[in-house]
Amino acid sequence: MTLEEEVVVLRAEVQVLRQQVVTLQEELEAAQERIAELEAGKKRPPSFVKPNKLRGTGPKLPRRKRQAEHNHGRRREVPTKIVRHALERCPDCGYKLSGQSVARRRQVIDIPPPQAVEVTEHRVIKRWCPHCERWRTPRLNLQGEVWGQGRIGVRLVSVIAYLRTRLRLSLRLIQEYLQAMHQVYLSVGELVEVLDQFRRAGEPLLKSLREQMRDSAILHIDETGWREDGQNGYVWACGTPGPEGVRYYEYDRSRARQVVQRLLGAQFQGVLNTDFYGGYNIYLGPHQRCWVHLLRDLHELKEEHADQEGIVSWAEAVRALYDDAQQFMQTSPPPSQAQREEQYLALLQRLQPLGLAYAQAKKHPCQALAKRLLRHQDELFLFVLVDGLCADNNLAERTLRPLVVARKISGGTRSKRGSSIRMSLTSLFATWQARGLNPLTQCLQVLAQSP
Repeated sequence: MTLEEEVVVLRAEVQVLRQQVVTLQEELEAAQERIAELEAGKKRPPSFVKPNKLRGTGPKLPRRKRQAEHNHGRRREVPTKIVRHALERCPDCGYKLSGQSVARRRQVIDIPPPQAVEVTEHRVIKRWCPHCERWRTPRLNLQGEVWGQGRIGVRLVSVIAYLRTRLRLSLRLIQEYLQAMHQVYLSVGELVEVLDQFRRAGEPLLKSLREQMRDSAILHIDETGWREDGQNGYVWACGTPGPEGVRYYEYDRSRARQVVQRLLGAQFQGVLNTDFYGGYNIYLGPHQRCWVHLLRDLHELKEEHADQEGIVSWAEAVRALYDDAQQFMQTSPPPSQAQREEQYLALLQRLQPLGLAYAQAKKHPCQALAKRLLRHQDELFLFVLVDGLCADNNLAERTLRPLVVARKISGGTRSKRGSSIRMSLTSLFATWQARGLNPLTQCLQVLAQSP
């Protein structure tokens, strides 16, 4: 090929490549326009979703050492049965061995084989009295063995209540468990009757818990939705802090403030810790509002108006009040009551200008939260004054959690009787759990003390 011919071929190839470049540029512009359209229409992730962290980009931290209490051997249980393994004669020479000492130990933890239920038949014998000329029979006293006139013993009742309330098993699964493990068949109706019997036996203890709740110095309350027979209602959960805390639940069709008044009664004079729902405003005593709800709304405000510096700075200033209050409470040694009161007044003086800044600015994004700050200014920093008071209502939220999970599984209850059983049993078992008590032992005590 001559030089002129090679130049012609190369020019043709360059022309083809240029056409390909133009085509690729057009496709790239179309793709970029489509990406821009998708990004413009894409919803922002919720505030609780955190972005992924890149792995391996930062410096490698040194391996954290285990704490001293974890540096020990496997914990040994108290043996309930000891099996000895020893040789009588030497395996090499056959000579009889003498002396002994424990070379090593190995524990095997297992459960005994499932046992069938124990059916005890009490036969009341009548006998004739020739002197009185009457038949005499002994009075049968089975207190501590069975409750009421039923046939289900107290241990079996306790297991059924535990499976239903703490493990949240359905009645069908409880029926299957009893039949598979203990060879006893109980109908669903009989299981419901057993749970209702336990509820009636626990009524005195339930009344005592309600009185303890009303006599407490600090009380957390929250509510959530619950359906009864297909109708919407609400579960009200009350909780008190401390090792002797109380967990109390009630169902009501209403969410009105009268329910709060009925729960508190006339004797409650302590500090009420709630969220910002208006139904709790009926209580005129000392009140602490949940900062977590307020901080969540502030975070959403900053996310929605991230490009407006004034709104972001205002929200951060409100958050700074909470951070300063928490930092003050964590100082060592703990502040005195006079220091607490001084800090409380200082926080209020910083809070009022923030609320007044936008409280009357109609249609401003900060107006609703600014009005909330002014409306509840006396109820935001009460945790600074009262020892043991939390700035959030997390205790009530965690108290409601078991029933929220049960609601997702079952959808609610079918009758007023079912709601009463559910609330009563949950109150008892949740209180025992909060106090670190064995629920089965407490069930036996409740049934044994009932006539």
